[in-house]
Amino acid sequence: MRLSEITVPDQPWTRRSFSPEFNRGRQWLTEEFKSVGLNVSTDTAGNLIGRLNGSAKKNLPIMIGSHSDTVPFGGRFDGILGVLSGLEAIQTLKENGALPAHDIELVDFLAEEPSEFGLSCIGSKAMAGKLESEQLDLTDGNGRKLGDAIRSVGGDPELLHQASRGANSIVAYLEIHIEQATRLESAGLSIGVVTDIAAIRRENIRVVGRADHAGATPMGLRKDALVTAAYLISATEELTEAANASVAAIVATIGKLSVSPNAANAVPGEVEFTLEVRSGDDAKLKAHTDGLLKRYRDIAQSREQAVHVQQVSCGTSTKSAAKVMRAIETASQNEGLQTMQLSSGAGHDAVYVSHLGPAGMIFVPCRDGRSHTPEEWVDEVGCARGAQVLLGALLELDKE
Repeated sequence: MRLSEITVPDQPWTRRSFSPEFNRGRQWLTEEFKSVGLNVSTDTAGNLIGRLNGSAKKNLPIMIGSHSDTVPFGGRFDGILGVLSGLEAIQTLKENGALPAHDIELVDFLAEEPSEFGLSCIGSKAMAGKLESEQLDLTDGNGRKLGDAIRSVGGDPELLHQASRGANSIVAYLEIHIEQATRLESAGLSIGVVTDIAAIRRENIRVVGRADHAGATPMGLRKDALVTAAYLISATEELTEAANASVAAIVATIGKLSVSPNAANAVPGEVEFTLEVRSGDDAKLKAHTDGLLKRYRDIAQSREQAVHVQQVSCGTSTKSAAKVMRAIETASQNEGLQTMQLSSGAGHDAVYVSHLGPAGMIFVPCRDGRSHTPEEWVDEVGCARGAQVLLGALLELDKE
């Protein structure tokens, strides 16, 4: 709750990456990390890392963590729970004199949520060597470059390569997160064992019609781009609902839209929107998105308008490592907690950390499945159970 209160005034709970509130949150986290005896540093990508030295001085660390930035008017648990549960697990180890054999790295990854630079998972991408040098020149709405923003949080964009770690550079990665859905809550279960994280494909769609005077142009002569966009959006829902009747879950969302000239007395001449499609099956993701784009073009052609498509990003689904899933299952059983295996439709830093070594995630139920909203909530028992399983899974993995 204390970290959540570091927010933009009158905008609970907002702590955007690279903002003054984010920097204050980082300062608070740094002091908390140090208070339990962690060696604290910021890598050149701007990730905050606390390290507990293990007893056996083994080469590879076990990594745990998540992120402390939020979406605008976001929640108090998304990301934060993963960082602070990791801190609680380490503090419990130290209080009980149970020093692990491996080093433990607790990471607050930089900018997991979509940033003002149009990128998400900036810190974990960089750690996986997936942040391209040209992306450092991306700018926000104020003209600031991403490279300068990384420098402002203690990173060094000129030495970004030093933050990159190769394959098999960690024993495993564990992340605890709220489910952001209602499957655990509906089943009355405490722990979700994540099997996979869905792939995300984003396409920028531009519908080109013709701008005209709203009073002087007859209905039959209009080439209204907004009406055409409405047909495309309706087709998106229709085709995606139909797809879910026969294949694994696919979701499609149009959540960002701009209209030009955007005037009450003008026929819209151009509409731009973002199509986002997610699925845990890469082949079905491609087939469904390609099918949507074909329908878009057919609809636009029938209305004598044009559709221009530009792919923004296309990821692949990430499967959880079997040994990490087993560690979570064992830890849950040791606590007398029933589990459910489930997939994640939301993206997480674990997608990129999986390039470093075996990765897995623990989900805990959140009230009504609400997330990315001020009403996001997990009760104290849910938080405690998740942290206990995180600790147990960490100890299972430390046996290697």
